[in-house]
Amino acid sequence: MVKLSDVNSKLQKAHYAVRGKIVIRAQELEGQGKKIIYCNIGNPQALKQKPLTFVRQVLSLLEYPALMDNPGPAAAFPADAVARAKMILEKNPTGTGAYTQSAGIPFIRQAIADFIQKRDGITADPNRILLTDGASKGVQAVFTLLTNKENDGYMIPIPQYPLYSATIELYGARQVNYFLDEKNEWQLNALELERSLEEARQNGINTVAIAVINPGNPTGAVLSKENIRMVIRFAREHKLAILADEVYQENVYAPGLKFHSFAQIMHELGEKEVTLFSFHSVSKGFLGECGHRGGYLEIRNMPDDVYAEMIKLQSIGLCSNVDGQLVTYLMVAPPKFGDASYELYEKERAAILGDLKEKAEILGRGLSAIEGMHTHIPQGAMYAFVRFDLPHPKGTDPETMTPEERHKYEAARDSKYCLRLLEDTGICVVPGSGFGQQPGTLHFRTTFLPPKEDITALVEKMKRFHASYVEKIKSA
Repeated sequence: MVKLSDVNSKLQKAHYAVRGKIVIRAQELEGQGKKIIYCNIGNPQALKQKPLTFVRQVLSLLEYPALMDNPGPAAAFPADAVARAKMILEKNPTGTGAYTQSAGIPFIRQAIADFIQKRDGITADPNRILLTDGASKGVQAVFTLLTNKENDGYMIPIPQYPLYSATIELYGARQVNYFLDEKNEWQLNALELERSLEEARQNGINTVAIAVINPGNPTGAVLSKENIRMVIRFAREHKLAILADEVYQENVYAPGLKFHSFAQIMHELGEKEVTLFSFHSVSKGFLGECGHRGGYLEIRNMPDDVYAEMIKLQSIGLCSNVDGQLVTYLMVAPPKFGDASYELYEKERAAILGDLKEKAEILGRGLSAIEGMHTHIPQGAMYAFVRFDLPHPKGTDPETMTPEERHKYEAARDSKYCLRLLEDTGICVVPGSGFGQQPGTLHFRTTFLPPKEDITALVEKMKRFHASYVEKIKSA
């Protein structure tokens, strides 16, 4: 029998906070009949967001093409959905049950290139686009490609999405933290990047790449053009590749802000030396098709012999799942003006994004009005990273602790807070220590995906809970 001592030590050290112990406890409480407001993970359709009609109609026809052979059932579908399904089957006659090319179905890769050209006004090479099982598999593929020595490291934002820290641990690489600037809407700071890289050098780490999440997870920040330019110049100066996690590019709510891709800014700068890996996914935006595990990875500034290794890596896993590839295609090639499905598609899209914008404002304004809580109205993505203040227990002085002792102390504090919040109110959020945070601060990440009435209730429950929790510490 395999014992825990036999298990890969790297796996045992890896952590993925958004589905950790607090979520397991939430599921236990739900099983006992307690209402839980799940704010721990960006899983829109699990939180009552409806799938887009056109996407599911086309998928239905592709999974069971016989529907199109019968005039009765076929009449239940819009003409453009039927026409789109037939076109897909012509280009991919083996259907959804057969392997595809390792890089993905060719016409879908071309559609993604067209999408990028329309989005950014720049050309994209379909032969540098890989279809992946969600963005996560694309990220892991890049880590596999670039991790060559035990001291190879990756600069990742703090706070970060724990896919990055967990994958670094699993692959035996080194984590190089750079802190986002909370006082400046969570933008990147050039001096902080230099500090982080220099500290890594002093620790014998060979930093090979920098990861950037835009719009931000868990921060909800949207990066400015100048911030992106700064990162690209920094990467060029220090010979780093860039991993641009852009899965929330449709989720921008703040007036006057706009998503800018790294590919677009690289093109404007005429940058030809920095290798760029850009990730997108069907799980976020307004689709919320997390379960279909679709996404793509676009690569720029990579020699043919290196790209051949990426294709080899993809071929080891044969190909990404076909339904995920098809949903990715429908994301980048939606109904056009004049199509039978266009009006409904645009109505559903606007309703989802409008609802998210409204809930972001309810959450941001409500929580920032609570004494001892600090957050902005999220500019984008699906999250807020909320800082909260707690008094220290009598007789406890964090200034006398070592950095390791203080990290453990603060991680225990935010974890205990979030667990008690769950037990008392049914609100399930993730401790900030699961994403990383500046020493001396406490945070939690919450989504604003639940229905509007749940977000409103969350704010009221949080206000009462936080005041009560602080009072108990003071009186202990």
